[in-house]
Amino acid sequence: MSKPRVSLTLTLLQAREAAMSFFRPSLNQHGLTEQQWRVIRILSQQGELEIYRLAEQACILKPSMTGVLVRMEAAGLVCRRKAEQDQRRVLVKLADKGVACFDSMSQSMEANYQQLQDQFGEQKLQQLLGLLEELKQVRR
Repeated sequence: MSKPRVSLTLTLLQAREAAMSFFRPSLNQHGLTEQQWRVIRILSQQGELEIYRLAEQACILKPSMTGVLVRMEAAGLVCRRKAEQDQRRVLVKLADKGVACFDSMSQSMEANYQQLQDQFGEQKLQQLLGLLEELKQVRR
């Protein structure tokens, strides 16, 4: 019997947990979940998006995204509105408080990123990011 192959998906999840250990303290300090930070970061970079696109980019299932956005809207971090041309489409953007949150967190998140890079190595981190980008393009 041959030895089983190393699990790519499990290894990726374990690597994600190792990377997140650098960022979770900052998220906890600001009272944000990982999902909320992903939404804030994506909206700060992309601007207003349809909910389905935001869910896709943030890797959050659509039913879960609804709950995340309800809580973020109640906290004043995001605003939702129906598209003028098609009332079925819902658009989301950062509210002023969400923009301020991103601005205030950016410095600590960059410091966390730098700490991770210092331990892992800049060249290896860039190589890893490049390989992960290539892996994202692989489709069945």
